[in-house]
Amino acid sequence: MRRRVLILALILLAGLAWLGWDRYGPRPPAPQMAPEASRVDHILIEKSARRLTASLDGAVVLQTDIALGFAPDGDKLQEGDGKTPEGIFTVNRRNPQSSFHLSLGIDYPQPDDISRAQQYGIDPGGDIFIHGQPNGVVGLTLPGDWTAGCIAISNAEMAQLWSLTETGTTVEIRP
Repeated sequence: MRRRVLILALILLAGLAWLGWDRYGPRPPAPQMAPEASRVDHILIEKSARRLTASLDGAVVLQTDIALGFAPDGDKLQEGDGKTPEGIFTVNRRNPQSSFHLSLGIDYPQPDDISRAQQYGIDPGGDIFIHGQPNGVVGLTLPGDWTAGCIAISNAEMAQLWSLTETGTTVEIRP
């Protein structure tokens, strides 16, 4: 009996030590920040980290939390699947009159996405954007993954990203 109690106590202590290390242990160095950048040349979306990082020549200009499609795991396969696509894309349009606070369109689907969808006889979908919150939602950022496959950020951060991003900017979306 004492042995079981001792083992359980050790497991509990190990768990508490791990939680403390995870919360208060050393962190990787902060990314280099670009001083007062007027544009970005690369936008990285890390789906698993729910993070967007916009950079210029490798230096971080903007980093923010994101919301994704309502079923974010895996690559987008078809219209309505709620997935955010993965791969290398380009900002190919800007929409200041979007249903959301500003939007930057990416060139999805790519030829490989179209071919894959044709193989299965399905529609690959489209209209994937980086955008702000729905118009009419004022002063808050919707929680969780709620888009149909787009990448959503706060309105303030979207205004900043909008001002820094030109058509032709690379967008990399990782799992």
